[in-house]
Amino acid sequence: MNPVLSHDITLSPAFHDLDPMNVVWHGNYARYVELARTALLQKFDYDYPAMRDSGYAWPIVDLRLRYVRPIVYGQTVTVRATIVEWEHRLKIDYLVRDAATGERLTKGYSVQVAVDMQTGEMCYECPPVLWERLGVKP
Repeated sequence: MNPVLSHDITLSPAFHDLDPMNVVWHGNYARYVELARTALLQKFDYDYPAMRDSGYAWPIVDLRLRYVRPIVYGQTVTVRATIVEWEHRLKIDYLVRDAATGERLTKGYSVQVAVDMQTGEMCYECPPVLWERLGVKP
């Protein structure tokens, strides 16, 4: 893993994030990984407004999460987002751990593709602006 292409955030679930079983409702995990993804992309000055300004939309075309153990109210977790692919698509892996013990709670990934905002066409290769911002080569 390239630590430069990774970013951690720490959060504690709000009471309204819980389901009737007193664990974080599964749908909230998508919001948690989005917070980590946004923080990671901000690190490269290529978050969603910058993407739009560069002429590309980056819709999520695949989001997968595997729940290992539940997150509970009062628990502090670390969500790590790591860019693992950038040539033809933007793939980001996620790892959610208990902040105190390091125990793995959830893992997953998202896939985004570049769409030219003028034509609406999906790009089969990521635009050079992504590589430039990340400081990587295709």
